[in-house]
Amino acid sequence: MKKIITLLAVVGLFSLQGCTTTDNSVDNDTIGLAYETTQVSFTPSNNYVVRYNFPTNLFSSDMVLVYRLAGTANGNDLWEFLPETYYFDNGSRDYSYNFNFTKTYVDIYLNGNDLVSVPSADRLNQIFRIVVVPASFATSVNTSNYGAVMAALKVNESQIQKINF
Repeated sequence: MKKIITLLAVVGLFSLQGCTTTDNSVDNDTIGLAYETTQVSFTPSNNYVVRYNFPTNLFSSDMVLVYRLAGTANGNDLWEFLPETYYFDNGSRDYSYNFNFTKTYVDIYLNGNDLVSVPSADRLNQIFRIVVVPASFATSVNTSNYGAVMAALKVNESQIQKINF
């Protein structure tokens, strides 16, 4: 009987040993995907909405971040985090860029009261970057700072996939 109890104790010890962890809360396997759109136009014919279908479904724990190319400064691209809103001189909202996403697609849209009056430079030939990250990563970095996100993901320009809408 003692041998059986000893045997069970040894088997239990080895099987419970597999339950220990050495997790030091460092995420070494965060994978981020980044896409850049071709020039996208918001028009009445597309209801001021463009959709990109992801090549594979996202995980339910993934988040999507969207940035619009707003210009350049000192030869560097300026990426603005969506949602992005523009106002009239009197302070009322004129129009905004926004997005929503599911596991299968992301919609980027232009929203406002009189979208036909939005300057062509802000409606036509827009370029966006879509970045897919794990939700836990998104809480650990300043997502409004495109450069910080890409640096934390260790994604360089050559790894950004060009896509068509």
